[in-house]
Amino acid sequence: MERCNVLIAGAGPAGTSCAWKLHRAGLDVVVLDQAVFPREKSCAGWVAPEVFDDLALEASDYAQHHVLQRVTGFRTGLLDGKQIETSYAATVSYGVLRREFDAFLLKRCGARVYQGSGVESLASEGGRWVVNGQWEARILVGAGGHFCPVAQHLGARTGAEEAVVARCAEFEMDLAEAADCRAVGETPELFFCPDLHGYGWCFRKDNWLNVGLGTLVKDQVIPLSELLAHRLRETGRIGPRREVAFQGHAYLQRTHSRRKAASEGVLLVGDSAGLAHSASGEGIRPAVLSGLAAAETILDAGADPARMRYAQYEAWLDRHLGRQGEAHESRLPDWIEQPVARLLLHWPPYVRKAVLEERFLHPVGSR
Repeated sequence: MERCNVLIAGAGPAGTSCAWKLHRAGLDVVVLDQAVFPREKSCAGWVAPEVFDDLALEASDYAQHHVLQRVTGFRTGLLDGKQIETSYAATVSYGVLRREFDAFLLKRCGARVYQGSGVESLASEGGRWVVNGQWEARILVGAGGHFCPVAQHLGARTGAEEAVVARCAEFEMDLAEAADCRAVGETPELFFCPDLHGYGWCFRKDNWLNVGLGTLVKDQVIPLSELLAHRLRETGRIGPRREVAFQGHAYLQRTHSRRKAASEGVLLVGDSAGLAHSASGEGIRPAVLSGLAAAETILDAGADPARMRYAQYEAWLDRHLGRQGEAHESRLPDWIEQPVARLLLHWPPYVRKAVLEERFLHPVGSR
């Protein structure tokens, strides 16, 4: 049986951020993931500029060897309507390839890493966690995403939750296809669903194109994502011969989540805890921030489960990432609210301030 101070189940940005901070402090950390990196990850790949500061990284250094798309504006509109363009004088966001970004963070974290090894069994024995009958740890961190087995051990019921369901595709274009593609990397496009319960996107990163759509209405995700792909072909974003191989994923918005994020000897981080930003669905910075906060909780307790302040960790998540379970309920019925909102999406000042700056660009963790 191999022993460690902390075992982290999941090697995405949440798990590796936690591992990086714990390893730097001198703890023995093991990271498990069922995938072998680099691996594909169904995700738009939006990264807030603050993430690089959070992880003590220089964006310019990362960009020397990896795709890092600067964003200085957006084209926004309804999936069935026209778009307007909003520009900024500086970089307001970045785009990454998750296959590169996650592999980079995993290599950088310094922990003992076991790839191709997911959580098959989980038991608490004598104040320690035993995983797969092979690893033994005092503290367990669940970082395995929406379907994380550690979250399910704490009571997460994935089939009964109000999750966002999404379909996403990312592919590299050859030189001819890239030259013909009318998508502009610095200006990603957002397409809001007719019922306003979700949105699609088209995000170019160098010669890579990422397209997808997420919605709270599960039976609409396939027809709406296919409609998006059709529109992108018609407007020259996707080449006429390009097959779009969508992959599905799901996540919980923080204000829709009721997952318990802490229990004796266990902390959940990132999508395992249901931490995606409720307005935009942004997940990478909440993942990083929660991973670092979990590490701080462990370090403050001297890696002793009996001394860990579990309620304080959950209060930190509420304070910085949105109060759990407080989904916005409109005072207006849909038949009034939706037509008004659809009209406002054609008004540039409203789009700049209320849609982009308050929903998509408002720094997560700045509460």
